[in-house]
Amino acid sequence: MKLFWKILIILLVLVIILFSIFFLIGYTTYSKALDEKPLVERVEEVTNMEHFVKFNDMSDYYRNAVIAIEDHRYYEHGPIEFRSIARAIFNNIKAGDLVEGGSTITQQVAKNVILSQEKTLSRKLAEVIAAFDLEKNYSKNEIFELYVNTANFGNGYIGIYAASMGYYNKEPKDLDLNEASMVAGVPNAPSVYAPNINPTLAKQRQTQVINAMVQYGYISNEQALEVI
Repeated sequence: MKLFWKILIILLVLVIILFSIFFLIGYTTYSKALDEKPLVERVEEVTNMEHFVKFNDMSDYYRNAVIAIEDHRYYEHGPIEFRSIARAIFNNIKAGDLVEGGSTITQQVAKNVILSQEKTLSRKLAEVIAAFDLEKNYSKNEIFELYVNTANFGNGYIGIYAASMGYYNKEPKDLDLNEASMVAGVPNAPSVYAPNINPTLAKQRQTQVINAMVQYGYISNEQALEVI
């Protein structure tokens, strides 16, 4: 029994040490990014864009489509979602490849607005710390705005305004279910799901979005069938 407790204590100490190391790496990377430009300035650069789209200036269909496909518990969890992380790890191990990410919308904002797109451990750790800082200073709706206004929608379109006007010649508030579900799926892989580049793959992705909207109660089966 004494041996068991000794092993348990050693494992606990190792976990604490590893956590401390990871936190230090992430915090250092995040601090460097803020030294280059503070969080407030980075956010203001986005919100001061000429065609920045406010939360209430997007159609309900579009907002709901994004939440359904990107982060369906967005308004229920904190900066990170442990369920999504665990599911992503399981699915990636099962597939033997990186097929799913566990990032929340807030983490994606941290990547798009504060950090970079590079796939490194230090950036990923910094992303988690940045996500906590974002949710400490901004509301969920404000963070959602930052996400859709900085996301890559393929075909050179950055932000929902450019995507909505570019693909449909409509403002985001006027997107119908078909249009909203199409553009909501693009940021997952912009070069793959851009509707004017790969219409077949874009339609497959749209079907995933529509199914998610049905699953989480945003639309009915009847509405879904009108689109897919």
